[in-house]
Amino acid sequence: MSDDRHSRTATALSRSYRNTLSVIASADRNLAVAEQEGVMALCADPDEDRSVLLPTMRHKKKVIDFVRCSYLGLDNHPLILEGAIEAVQRCKALHWSCARTRLNFSLLGELEEALSDLFAARVITYTTVLAANMGALPLLASGYLTENKRPTIVFDRLAHATLAFHKPVVANETPVETIAHNDLNALEDICRRNDRVAYVCDGVYSMGGSAPIADLLALQDRYGLFLYIDDAHGISLFGKYGEGFVRSQVGPALGERTIVAASLGKGFGASGGLLMLGTPRQEELFRRFSIAYAFSASLNLAAIGAAMASQALHRTDELKLRQDALADRLAVFDRIVASKQAGSKLPIRTIEIGDERQSIRAAAYILNKDFYTSAIFFPTVAKGKAGLRVCPTASHSIREIEGLGRAINEALAERGTGP
Repeated sequence: MSDDRHSRTATALSRSYRNTLSVIASADRNLAVAEQEGVMALCADPDEDRSVLLPTMRHKKKVIDFVRCSYLGLDNHPLILEGAIEAVQRCKALHWSCARTRLNFSLLGELEEALSDLFAARVITYTTVLAANMGALPLLASGYLTENKRPTIVFDRLAHATLAFHKPVVANETPVETIAHNDLNALEDICRRNDRVAYVCDGVYSMGGSAPIADLLALQDRYGLFLYIDDAHGISLFGKYGEGFVRSQVGPALGERTIVAASLGKGFGASGGLLMLGTPRQEELFRRFSIAYAFSASLNLAAIGAAMASQALHRTDELKLRQDALADRLAVFDRIVASKQAGSKLPIRTIEIGDERQSIRAAAYILNKDFYTSAIFFPTVAKGKAGLRVCPTASHSIREIEGLGRAINEALAERGTGP
């Protein structure tokens, strides 16, 4: 195939992965209704523990928040807040506007060394997990990580938007396929038919469920499958040092064919994203050629200080206490509310309702009972699968969990809906 023909084919392929106009047409009105009902795009003031204060016409309304993903309740931990403040005071700055290939805070180097030790990997930090993925996937598509042979890159159909968004860019360099969620038979068939294959998926999915890590590692052993796994929702919740859902199952070393992306927010309680890499050469490559690294700035000092404090906390007994507290609260919720994830150790619960407007009204009813949950609908979930998303945390009280459960069941009963 000529270079010109290859270019035209790649362009046509890339265009087939995105239909923004259709998404807007399908979702715009429901998003508008959710905002009108007061269950989206809210601004609030922080309050104690998991509560926030919402402004109203007469006063500020206190509600218990089950939307944020701070699963261990670390986002307002005193030591992490102190770490953020101390870093700013120590360096007398907040942010350096400079590409990271030029100049970095020395404290950032200390953080990346500490995280590398904590997670037994070579860690590079980014401002967000989106930025980490944006920089990593084109390098994966280049073939440099797979013996200079461009791999067929396979996306799980439910891969997070911060992964799936990059399909057109990846498709300009290498073939891209999408398989049904956790369809190992389809993935193995692609491995049989192609010399190099990379699989892109989540570790813990944002709407519940997880990747079958042991099975994926077996495919890696059998076919040399390259794994790129975004474990943003699994970090800190699993493993002795909070290494996450994926890293805690991979073994003592990541090796050359596994990269894990993760969040410094969510369970970790700070801000930003990171990549766990397996080799010194991979680290060199990403520091030199990752767009989000070479042409963007680093975490700001408050985020660096917060993350330094959190990684220190991850080495203490408090981490296990909070992991256990989260498990207890998930069990309490499961005793009250039926969901597809009941009994799971993963931190997310979704209650399927089906109809978008009924889901929005259910969330509004629950908010009126002083509990804030997420109304979820297309494009966050598939059409016809609308419902509620709940994020219990280690810092919610048992009483708050029980109150939320009753409010959810009342909202479902009033509408004659439920799982």
